[in-house]
Amino acid sequence: MSRIVILTGAGISAESGIETFRAETSLWAQHRVEDVATPEGFACDPALVVEFYNMRRHLAADALPNAAHKALAQLEAEYSGEVLVVTQNVDDLHERVGSKNLIHMHGALNSALCAVCEHRWDAPMMMHVGETCPSCGAAAARPDIVWFGEMPYEMDRIFNALSRADIFAAIGTSGNVYPAAGFAAEASRAGAKTLEINLEQSAVGAQFDEALLGPATQTVPEWVASILRAG
Repeated sequence: MSRIVILTGAGISAESGIETFRAETSLWAQHRVEDVATPEGFACDPALVVEFYNMRRHLAADALPNAAHKALAQLEAEYSGEVLVVTQNVDDLHERVGSKNLIHMHGALNSALCAVCEHRWDAPMMMHVGETCPSCGAAAARPDIVWFGEMPYEMDRIFNALSRADIFAAIGTSGNVYPAAGFAAEASRAGAKTLEINLEQSAVGAQFDEALLGPATQTVPEWVASILRAG
């Protein structure tokens, strides 16, 4: 059975109106990363961090999946082999169009996490500091987001998938954030064909066998159609 592993980054959701980390007008531009995306920032000012992710949660809820998200869901549904999407994004646009074999390696805006027992539950649109965990009762709720300095989720499963992949594609990623930036090299070492789909070559673009440049809403459906035609 042929296996495809796909990494998606901020570029795939940018065309749905979710601004990227590096956009000069984004919510990120109003805050220092150290203040809102690190465990130390949360310990120093939890109210600021919780409100920051409340705003991000509302922005993501207002966004709609685009043609690229829909094409990847179609690929999973119709491909004769196995398709795994690993996303760096914390929105739920992949799920909303039907993607099921999906890993959120950096967490999810619609999830809350207990810092004591690691129980997860559906986050309300407006979280508050000191909310209690429904499992252990600790007043230790936090956004279920992988902050800088924390280990991304399900890395064993991801590296296992990369080691068995026949095709690895990275869509809308900058190539600046590890460990995801090393996935192409990892898949290539295991014998996979590698493809970068992006507006422009990423920081690790030279590690890919091929590149397909252009807006994700155009290039991803074209690529998926070619895969499905090939069987």
